[in-house]
Amino acid sequence: MIEEPFYRDTWAEINLDAIQNNVRNMKKLSGEKVKIIAVVKANAYGHGYAEVAEAALAAGAESLAVAFLDEGLYLRSAGIKAPILVLGAARAGDAALAAEHQIALTVFSEEWLKEAASHLHDKKLSIHIKLDTGMGRLGFTEKDALDRFAAYAASAEKVEIKGIYTHFATADELDTGYFEKQAARFEELLEGLPAENWLVHCANSAAGLRFPAKHFNAVRLGISMYGLSPSAEMKSELPFPLEEALSLHTRIVQVKKLKKGESVSYGATFTAEEDMWAGTLPVGYADGWIRKLKGSEVLLNGERVPIIGRICMDQCLIRLPGEVKTGEKVTLIGRQGEAFIPVDEIAERLETINYEVTCMMAARVPRMYLKNGSIMKVKNYLLS
Repeated sequence: MIEEPFYRDTWAEINLDAIQNNVRNMKKLSGEKVKIIAVVKANAYGHGYAEVAEAALAAGAESLAVAFLDEGLYLRSAGIKAPILVLGAARAGDAALAAEHQIALTVFSEEWLKEAASHLHDKKLSIHIKLDTGMGRLGFTEKDALDRFAAYAASAEKVEIKGIYTHFATADELDTGYFEKQAARFEELLEGLPAENWLVHCANSAAGLRFPAKHFNAVRLGISMYGLSPSAEMKSELPFPLEEALSLHTRIVQVKKLKKGESVSYGATFTAEEDMWAGTLPVGYADGWIRKLKGSEVLLNGERVPIIGRICMDQCLIRLPGEVKTGEKVTLIGRQGEAFIPVDEIAERLETINYEVTCMMAARVPRMYLKNGSIMKVKNYLLS
């Protein structure tokens, strides 16, 4: 059922079946004893917080992970009841708010926890202990400090340790040397800790797909839940096919015939070398379709056609194979018939990673959620 309308001819489609199949396949690979933590930070990598969270949980994920407390609070306001873990740093003064909404926080400092406990009053805070085994961002690095912290946290009346984890820097690279070093350090730091009843997780998507022996009792499924490989080089290592969930579409809003010598868009960087047809698309860099994509291709009637001229904030132009009607659907990412433009193709053109392509899709682009081939919901952030 469509809940919210949208009033522009550009939209993203999110295939919830694909997301659920990716979760189920990871669950099958990991085994029933390993819990799946669905990572839905950054608006579910651009796909939509609540909608992806609900789909992942229905497919067998047991809990969710976000980057910041605000994201966890948003999920709670959307009616999500499942356990939520904040992976990033939170302010000690916000610990009571997290506890009130039953959102677990990542902790990596005894001083932080002591300050946080002073704010809890009658609330009890759930925490996951973060270990830095070589990523260099957040976490305990020394065994002595970790053991002291764990003993203190275990004795604190208002604190409950729910998990312990680390994050790999190179699990998506074919050279496993650094990965193995991190994995060994993680096990060294775990030694002697009373972790029997904790969630122990170090496997992100890459490690989860490649190294089942490192699953412990939980896997954080991020980029691959959305059907994208953690890196291009590990595609050959995938244990099951990933189903890409996101596609991006627009419609031609004007068709015009350019005469030889006429130019288009800012800077007049494209000049027609012969009489030709051009179409205007209502999508631009403010939507995440950035200027560096000048010259890339889109799909029209199952055929590739090029973008011409500079991409504007809200519009861009394409070269048409001939005169076509306004309103024709154009696919920027995704499939039309046998033709396919994957997210990785856009990432390669931008000299970046697929994560960035989906994450930078602007909130003003409506998201259309599909289930069993039908429109289940439309999310328009501008009219919410």
